[in-house]
Amino acid sequence: MKWAGGKRWLVSHLIEIWTAHTHRRLVEPFCGGLAVTIGLQPVRALLNDINPHATNFYRWLKRGLQVKGDIEFANNPHLFYAQRTRFNELIASGSASSAEAAALFYYLNRTCYNGLCRFNASGLFNVPFGRYKRINYERDFTAYKGPFKHWEFTSGDFEKVTIDADDFIYADPPYDVEFTKYAKEDFGWTDQVRLADWLAKQRVPVVLSNQATDRIVKLYRELGFKLKFLKAPRLISCTGDRTPAVEVLATKNL
Repeated sequence: MKWAGGKRWLVSHLIEIWTAHTHRRLVEPFCGGLAVTIGLQPVRALLNDINPHATNFYRWLKRGLQVKGDIEFANNPHLFYAQRTRFNELIASGSASSAEAAALFYYLNRTCYNGLCRFNASGLFNVPFGRYKRINYERDFTAYKGPFKHWEFTSGDFEKVTIDADDFIYADPPYDVEFTKYAKEDFGWTDQVRLADWLAKQRVPVVLSNQATDRIVKLYRELGFKLKFLKAPRLISCTGDRTPAVEVLATKNL
């Protein structure tokens, strides 16, 4: 999946840390596009995200999703807006956990502008059509059934995630920037502070990544985290700016 702030580029850095903890369950309170978990390949994982449509898609992958022929995928604006309308109808009617909704979420993610995942205050998907010359679509996801077997998917606030003594936490919240509306709910500075306090209280290994804004650096440094700074590629930008952003990797209890 395409995902704003995706961390595929960070996997090589995280493997260096994860290697000593592979016996643990990997917990991601903000699993997003799932790039880190797929990259680290833990045997056990608890993967949570505030966006219920992403986790619904992953739950159907775990069941070996195969998209039926009557659900059309094409890089076409007329089809895109028709499928977006249908997806929002499923949300409004309480059918957002269906296989059809999972398939449409995948299609919209692949086809929409910059792969953004954005919802309005009513919880409806509102990203416009993208600008891709060519898109490859998958319809058979049975290959994910095996690797996902011992991965549990939940959707909700990070503080509702239950942490066990043998867990390893990797937290990648929305960046400390103006745009944070990846779900119906926003994620503002109060939530950044709440997350930092929650992570600091955990007794298991913790790794946090975020954009290295002055206040994020100050927040985690004062809570006793060790900080490492990396240059992150800017893969999705509404302005076309690809200047590397400075990211902080904050660790505790390693």
